[in-house]
Amino acid sequence: MKKSFAKWAKAAGIRAVKTIAQTVIATIGTSAVLGDVNWLMVLSSSAMAGLLSVLTSIAGLPEIKSE
Repeated sequence: MKKSFAKWAKAAGIRAVKTIAQTVIATIGTSAVLGDVNWLMVLSSSAMAGLLSVLTSIAGLPEIKSE
C-alpha cells in the first residue's frame, strides 16, 4: 500500500508541477499583453491549477498501472 501511494504521489506531483508551470507561463503571457503582470493573480491561479491537478489525479493516472 505504501509503495503504491508513493508511486501515485510522485506521478501526481510531477503532473501538478507541469500544470503549475504551464499556468504561470500562460498567465504571465496574457498579463504582459495587457500591459501589467499581476503577480498575485499569477500565484493564485497557478496554485489553484496545481490543486485541481492533484484532485483530478485522484480519479486515476494512466502512468500508474492497476495492480
